[in-house]
Amino acid sequence: MARFDRYMLSQLMVLFGFFSLVLVLIYWINRAVSLFDQLIADGQSATVFLEFTALSLPSVMRLALPLAAFASAIYVTNRMATEAELTVVQATGYSPFRLARPVLYFGLIVALMMSILMHFLVPMSSARLAEREADLSRNITARLLTEGQFLEPVDGLTFYIRNITPAGELLDIFLSDNRGGEEQITYTASKAFLVRENDTTQLVMIDGMVQTLRTSDQRLFTTSFDDFAFNISNIIGEPSVRGRRPSHVPTWELLRPTQALQDETRNSAAQLLARAHDRFSQSILGAVAAMLGFSALMVGGYSRFGVWKQIIGAIFLIIVVKAVETYGLRIARSDPQLWMVAYLQGVVGFVMIWGLLFWASRPYLFKRRAKEVGAP
Repeated sequence: MARFDRYMLSQLMVLFGFFSLVLVLIYWINRAVSLFDQLIADGQSATVFLEFTALSLPSVMRLALPLAAFASAIYVTNRMATEAELTVVQATGYSPFRLARPVLYFGLIVALMMSILMHFLVPMSSARLAEREADLSRNITARLLTEGQFLEPVDGLTFYIRNITPAGELLDIFLSDNRGGEEQITYTASKAFLVRENDTTQLVMIDGMVQTLRTSDQRLFTTSFDDFAFNISNIIGEPSVRGRRPSHVPTWELLRPTQALQDETRNSAAQLLARAHDRFSQSILGAVAAMLGFSALMVGGYSRFGVWKQIIGAIFLIIVVKAVETYGLRIARSDPQLWMVAYLQGVVGFVMIWGLLFWASRPYLFKRRAKEVGAP
């Protein structure tokens, strides 16, 4: 690799690392805030919160890396153009196509990172995250057993525990059930236990009282008991069992969508194929974003006023590429034979890149030539 290629590639990688870190942190913090509200409010520990945020990291990186590649290519190209480094290199005989070589190397590195994320890390982390969410939905202790707080797992039902002993005893129980329109039932007990039996969970209360208020005439009935079992599975509901989502399925399975896989994911063969090829297309997008940011800034040459017009044009072009991606995926999901349309964004992106570099290598191509003045 030429010395200039190594120099520009090193600049791109340094800025790519910086922008990736910033964007990942922004996306990750936004995701972590919602997870914190959801998990901590349900009584989960900080360990569970950290596990969930770590499992969401690959999906965050998938969104951040192409943007970071685009931003780093624009920043480095803008700096080198402003400081006339590109002008000096072009004066030695380097064409815009030759200058794009280190950016192409950089784009291939980003595409490799995106491939690892799209085909391995994101499906595995998404599947694991779904498993942990299902585990927590079945974890009654995390949903209900919180000391010293009045909880309302469903509308009309209030649950309170004063203390939970290390042996698992629930002390001083209060359970108010107002879900029935005609009666309001309140259970109190000195202690209770959770008992799992026949796929149901029973709250066995010891030494307590049931108070039933009939709303029609406001009469109160009380009953004392030595032990009483209350089915709390009805409170939280049993989690629905469903198969994998398409985002959890490995790419090699999506490329061969069997009928069993279609039934499991509840997606058609065309949708599964489109998702598989979209993963390849998203990997290519990393290289397209880097090359497009560089190529757009090469148009127009050196200007002491900067290249802000080219930067706006580059942002507009990347928006066009994303719009083409949405359009291509919509078509690919309609027919299994049209899976190749999922790569439309890559084709359009590289056509734009070639056109911009061709324009940059011939700066007077689209300028109106002055009329010659002279003898006929």
